[in-house]
Amino acid sequence: MSATPAFALDPRLAADSAFIADGPLSQVRLMDDTRFPWLLLVPRVDGASEWIELDGGQQRLLLAEVNRAGACVRAEPGVTKLNIGALGNIVRQLHVHLVGRHEGDAAWPGPVWGSGPAQRHAPDALQARIAYWRTLLG
Repeated sequence: MSATPAFALDPRLAADSAFIADGPLSQVRLMDDTRFPWLLLVPRVDGASEWIELDGGQQRLLLAEVNRAGACVRAEPGVTKLNIGALGNIVRQLHVHLVGRHEGDAAWPGPVWGSGPAQRHAPDALQARIAYWRTLLG
């Protein structure tokens, strides 16, 4: 499998998140839920649904992207725990969630998935958050 210009984002990921930037391997996206600092990395690798389907170079790139984005999420005010997940049970396209958590957040101590409806950003606030993350991720 290779990174491809024919990359197509799963419509469910597109509906639930906003584009921030393209990293070396992955599209970086902001989950549209104000309850959590929550980034999504989606490798631009056609047909990939599992981390183990990436070649060694792609795996190293994805790990570097997880480390970089994860450090940014972990540094957000109030974040005391970083959840990293690549479940893919509903959306098969390989994607990695990086979610900042703290005791007492909207889903604590359970997973963020299924913890109630997302609290969407207002359009102007969403654009401000995208700009903020672009600055952080450089």
